[in-house]
Amino acid sequence: MAIVIHGASEIAKMRVAGEIAAGTLAYVASKLRAGVTTKDIDNWVREDTARRGALPSQLGYKGFPAAVCTSRNEIICHGIPNPDHVLVPGDIVNVDVTSNIDGFHGDTSATFQIGEVSDDARKVADVCFRCLNAGISVVRHGARLGDVGAAIVEIASKEGCGVVEEFGGHGIGRKMHMAPHVPHNGTAGRGVRLRAGMTFTIEPMITIGHPRVVQLEDGWTVVTHDGSPTAQFEHTILVTKDGYEVLTAQPTPLPLVRPAGEPAVAELA
Repeated sequence: MAIVIHGASEIAKMRVAGEIAAGTLAYVASKLRAGVTTKDIDNWVREDTARRGALPSQLGYKGFPAAVCTSRNEIICHGIPNPDHVLVPGDIVNVDVTSNIDGFHGDTSATFQIGEVSDDARKVADVCFRCLNAGISVVRHGARLGDVGAAIVEIASKEGCGVVEEFGGHGIGRKMHMAPHVPHNGTAGRGVRLRAGMTFTIEPMITIGHPRVVQLEDGWTVVTHDGSPTAQFEHTILVTKDGYEVLTAQPTPLPLVRPAGEPAVAELA
């Protein structure tokens, strides 16, 4: 599949899609705390996405049954929201939002800490966040995709963490998943050469233990083989002549550490 180089009008639409996805993620972040179910998160994503005039890209994608992926603790990715899955103090949870507006998609995620979490959970979230920023920092016209993976692996390896290799980032635009595949491991100076106008996601999945994965029987949920905590952060990136633009950037930093107390009943409605 050919890699799309977007023109000015397409980039403008990608900016809108990215802003909407970022806004919905921020809305969910404002409501997260112990006592919330992952199905509540799905409901909030559906409601907020509609309020912004967009559609949740994930809903129905290859049969996926929800509007958002909610991946708790040992779940690496593709966790399915469930009314029986209640967030409790000590959990970490990744919320992965993708929004479709005017035929273009924006994709972003973050891992949130619910109350006081374990040292391992805190560490893996912190390392993953730094890995994302390291991967983004090397994006520029003329760079190579291998530069992104190499920057991520350098941070993770120094901290004794693993990088999941089975899943990676992806091109994004008129489709949620397009070329190129963006591996989170690689060799600097190798791989596809980046060109201004390319848009893709960087979304490292980092583990405390060995990064071997297990897919559950539901056909979607992917977990660490040893049950250790894992984290993911994601942004949609535009390659520019001078470097990069984060299309899903937040106007203010997300509150990644969330209250332990249960929310009011009204917030769950």
